[in-house]
Amino acid sequence: MFIKRKSRISRNKKNGGQEADIPIAPSISQETLLGMPLGAAIATARARMGDSADFIVREIGRDAAGAPKAAVFYIEELADAQKTSELIETLIHVASEDADEGSPAPAALLRSMHDRVHFGSTTSITTDEAFYAAILSGSAVVLVNECRDSFAVAVQGGDKRSIEEPSSQTVIRGPKEGFTEVLSSNLGQLRRRLRTTQLRIEHRSVGRFTRTQIAIAYIEGIANPTVLAELRRRLDAIDIDGILESGYLEELIQDRTFTPFPTIFNTERPDAIAGHLLEGHCAVLVDGTPFALVLPVTFFKFFLSSEDYYQRFDIITFIRAIRFLSFFVSLLLPSLYVAVTTFQQEMMPTTLLISLAAQREGVPLPALLEALLMELTFEVIREAGVRMPRVIGPAISIVGALVLGQAAVQAGLVSGAMVIVVSFTAIANFVIPSVSMAASIRLIRFGLMLLAGTFGLYGILAGTVPLLIHLVSLSSFGVPYFLPAAPLSLRNLKDVFVRVPWKAMRTRPEMISVLNRTREGNVPSSRKEKE
Repeated sequence: MFIKRKSRISRNKKNGGQEADIPIAPSISQETLLGMPLGAAIATARARMGDSADFIVREIGRDAAGAPKAAVFYIEELADAQKTSELIETLIHVASEDADEGSPAPAALLRSMHDRVHFGSTTSITTDEAFYAAILSGSAVVLVNECRDSFAVAVQGGDKRSIEEPSSQTVIRGPKEGFTEVLSSNLGQLRRRLRTTQLRIEHRSVGRFTRTQIAIAYIEGIANPTVLAELRRRLDAIDIDGILESGYLEELIQDRTFTPFPTIFNTERPDAIAGHLLEGHCAVLVDGTPFALVLPVTFFKFFLSSEDYYQRFDIITFIRAIRFLSFFVSLLLPSLYVAVTTFQQEMMPTTLLISLAAQREGVPLPALLEALLMELTFEVIREAGVRMPRVIGPAISIVGALVLGQAAVQAGLVSGAMVIVVSFTAIANFVIPSVSMAASIRLIRFGLMLLAGTFGLYGILAGTVPLLIHLVSLSSFGVPYFLPAAPLSLRNLKDVFVRVPWKAMRTRPEMISVLNRTREGNVPSSRKEKE
């Protein structure tokens, strides 16, 4: 029934136009699995699964000839043991009752088994592809001898991580629950926060081998239909072997423009996803990862945190000012130091200039190489702290930050001012809530340092102006990336640099939600409430 075949595929002309024999995996014959005798169906399924030890087939009942009446197919590691045991016991009981009444037709036996299953959702199976897809997704498939129909029972189980506090986006005040690697659990957390019939969940399977389950979440009547249509088109156009994390999808569906800035937001907080959906965004959740994607997104969204909406508006406005100040410090401070100390010394106060000159008296490297050396050293320390085991990770950070920095200053390799600049730059980079945006700033910082060491302040200006033009020209699923600064939208500015009180945020952001922009009705003032 199984044959081995080879396909001669012509290579591209760039490779010389030669042909190569490429082995093709064994394939099943054209005979369908459903409807054949159950013994042959079991043998066919075992062969298709490669006789894997974890592929379990449990035969149910026997007819007068000794052949099995039905069988349950499932994968041991993907199915819950207790649910599977209950299912098999129920089917055995049904088969024994039908044996006492005679030998019913296969369709009648299948219908009787389907009606007696009272736990888990059931799905009708009519094709071979649906048969294997259900098994590989963790369901148990019930097949009756010589019956062209079957059904799958949701008995998914196995080991999974419990709901914990997000590790990458912590808050002082707010929910402590985070997404897990199980898609159904993540959708459940989202449903608990958005208890509305307008919440829509669309499922898709991506990846020829992984068949990764993904879900598109949006609120009907608020989300932009144009963005939804474009998202569906890009997801349906993906043709890849496998999707192991949401980062695969983020790179495959983002706008085809080379940019160091992230154009899709990712988070592992259910409350953040719920808040974005209420503003008109769409979310993509991927099975196997706690990080969900939010789109479309603007540049300023990466500087906002879920906690901004859980505390007083005046405190959050001050914190946002610190974040944007930290952004400029992280991006420009090393470049400004290199430019001023190398080319524009007259811009510094005399006392500060004398102090810096005294510190750099014994330093053998120019300011540019000194800054690059320190930045690269800190990047190595940062990466080592992330990759090292948690027990010794803090020790590596302490040794790198204190011992190496102090030893480098005493040895005369770098100046004390450079250590301060690099350290404060790194601390400012940690203030940015989004890790992806912080990584982009770290990358751009090296380019600006090279320009500053070559042309001084003019080099920084020559780097920041094209960078600003690039930001203005970007878009995320048709939405301007630099909104609300360009194009200018005064209504959207009430939740960017400042966070106005909730009573003043009565509409959703422009160009994100285009159908229903009313978020809040008329809120009575305290005076009216007293009256």
